[in-house]
Amino acid sequence: MSKKKLLAATLLLCLSQVGWAEEQTYKDPYEGYNRVMFNINDHLDRYIMTPVARGYRKVTPSPVRTGVNNFFNNLRDVVSFGSNLLRLDIEKASTDFVRVGINSTFGLGGLLNIADAGQIPNNKNTLGDTFASWGWKNSNYFIYPILGPSTVRDSIGSTITDAFPIENAIFKDNTVRWSTAGLNGIATREALLDVTDSLNDAALDRYTYMRDVYMKLRNRQVGGTLFPADEDEDDDIDSLVAPNSDNTSAQPASADKPTDTGEKNSASASGSMPVTTEPVAAKYTNTTTLPATATSASQPYWSVY
Repeated sequence: MSKKKLLAATLLLCLSQVGWAEEQTYKDPYEGYNRVMFNINDHLDRYIMTPVARGYRKVTPSPVRTGVNNFFNNLRDVVSFGSNLLRLDIEKASTDFVRVGINSTFGLGGLLNIADAGQIPNNKNTLGDTFASWGWKNSNYFIYPILGPSTVRDSIGSTITDAFPIENAIFKDNTVRWSTAGLNGIATREALLDVTDSLNDAALDRYTYMRDVYMKLRNRQVGGTLFPADEDEDDDIDSLVAPNSDNTSAQPASADKPTDTGEKNSASASGSMPVTTEPVAAKYTNTTTLPATATSASQPYWSVY
């Protein structure tokens, strides 16, 4: 599942379930580092990314923003294709390949999302999902510099894909590459403006609130457990990547591979909701159903709390 879709879902659930996080606490062995990075990211987002994103929304027509998001969404289908191949999920990899082919040709290089219009399944997966399907389901919360909420597992996947971005195969000039990366970050941040604007007053401790909801959703997706805070053992680099049977208190949601929820469009969770929306996941608690308004896009995504 893409990072932006997960983050949008987390924010929406935060807004709809104020007070939930106070009753849930999960082990956070990297909390000291995470809180420092959370504050750094928060200031970068508040004083740089949010104003830039608002300016981008103000001066850029909605159809242009939609085209930009569609372009980067098409590139994420390429990443998903590779991730699904590594998972040996040939069916989903084939679907990703078809989506890229159609959107890159008939969709004018991905500016138009023809695949969604043709109701071709959207199977966005990341390397983090691939690692989870290989057995690394349990992973501790980790704040990635600039990019925001993640886990140790997903951060490793993000680092690999950020070090070797698919854009490098398209754009040969370094200036164009950096400009493209900046545009991707701004477009992604703009798509989340409306949700994040409403989150600031949702919880007294925003770090704990975001962490608990994010981890609940992410672990549900990959079939992991939640590392309750009363566990005595320490998890160093997530117990050296091996699944820990002692942490398992219930049957995982998925035994072999992460739950794919698909993405219908690359610019989600914003007030304009470009192109289309799609329900994201099912029930995450006994009494809570995730709001069905978060949609797509993937990494990199900016720190938004």
